[in-house]
Order: sequence, then structure tokens, then C-alpha cells
Amino acid sequence: MISLEAKIRTDFGKKNLPAGRQAKSLKELRRQDKIPAVVYGPGVKNASIVINYKDFQKVFRQAGESSLIELNIDGESKKRPVLINETQKDPVSDKFIHVDFFQASLKEEVEATVPLVFFGTALAEKDLGGTLVKNITEVQVKALPQNLPHEIKVSITGLLNFDDHILIKDLVLPESVKILKKPDEIVASVVEQQKIEEELKKPIEEDVESVEKIEKEKKTEEVVEEVQEQEKETK
Repeated sequence: MISLEAKIRTDFGKKNLPAGRQAKSLKELRRQDKIPAVVYGPGVKNASIVINYKDFQKVFRQAGESSLIELNIDGESKKRPVLINETQKDPVSDKFIHVDFFQASLKEEVEATVPLVFFGTALAEKDLGGTLVKNITEVQVKALPQNLPHEIKVSITGLLNFDDHILIKDLVLPESVKILKKPDEIVASVVEQQKIEEELKKPIEEDVESVEKIEKEKKTEEVVEEVQEQEKETK
């Protein structure tokens, strides 16, 4: 199992620091290439921690959001089995600024999103000049945390003609892992170039009902705002 070192964050909470100093403290952490994070889960006490940026970056590339990680928090005797549940990034630098770890029970199934990795050569694309279309690139699965796959490999070598499809039920998975999608959903196929060009040429039809609904909502909001303004003036 992939391991990640962490330390308990001590400069956290309004009781310890004023809001201004908390913000300064966060900036200082990130200048030191540290990421603030939190660990939570059923039956466990939430913990605010700090992790090394480069270490986490490496672990995230290896584990993604579907592989179990051993979180070794300094001062704790036992390592925690966790999943990377959510990450936040800076919109400008695209760097990680916060991480949520979910401490899973190894006896209870969890749901996770697993990417599909396509490999091989589709003869319908290579010999017939078609275009490979990947309708689904990730799937939601359910399994015990320790059985979650990091990725699901999908061979496209069976796509010999334009009538061939890879369906959800064709995906090869361990017996302990269930996919939370309909078995007949199309994962990938090869489409004739002519059909793709025809689709691109089709005019975009406007959804009149949706447009009317949005316009009504806007008018309602304007009326509410106007009434609120009048009430303020009256007061």
C-alpha cells in the first residue's frame, strides 16, 4: 500500500489564532511547500493535518481517488487507511491548496470513481478510416476499500467493424468490484468519418422551454428584488 507522512496541524482554529493570523499562517504553510488537510470518517475523530506538497503530488499520481493510502500521522501508533476524497486547487497556479482524506472502514464497501485506460488498436479505426469514440472514460464502482482498482484497462482490439461496441458488461473486473452503471451502456465504438461530419453540420436547436423557464425565473428574481428595495425605503 502507498504511504504518506503527515503531521498534526497545531496552528488551527479560531481559539488559537485571530482570522487574520490564520490566513497568514496558511500562506506560510504553502510557502514552505506544505498542504493543510483534514481526515474524517465513520467512527473516527476528525484530524487537521499538514502534508508535504511533493510527497502528496507523487502519491496522488500513483493512487488517484480510488486507491487506499496508509496515512502515517506523526505521534500516532497506527497508520490510517484513507482515500483521497477531495482536493482543492488554486484557480491561478493550479496547485493543490487543501486535501480531504476519508478514513474508510475496511469492512464496509465504499463508492469511488475509477478511470478507464484504453489500449490496443481498433482495426475499424486503422483499416476502415473510422474515428474512435470514447463515450465513457471513468466509472463509479463499489467495493471494499482495499479492493478498489486504481484503473480499469479496456482493450479496443475487438472493434473490427463500425457495428462493434464495447459495453459496460464487457469490462473485466475483479469479482469483488461492482460497476454502478447499466450493463448495456456503450463505453467505446468506432464511428464512420462521414457520420461525424454529418453530426457537426447539424444546426444547434435551441431548447425553447428551457429558455422560457430561465426568463420567468429572471423576472421573478427582479420582482422580489424590487419589493425588497421598497421595503428598505419604507423602513
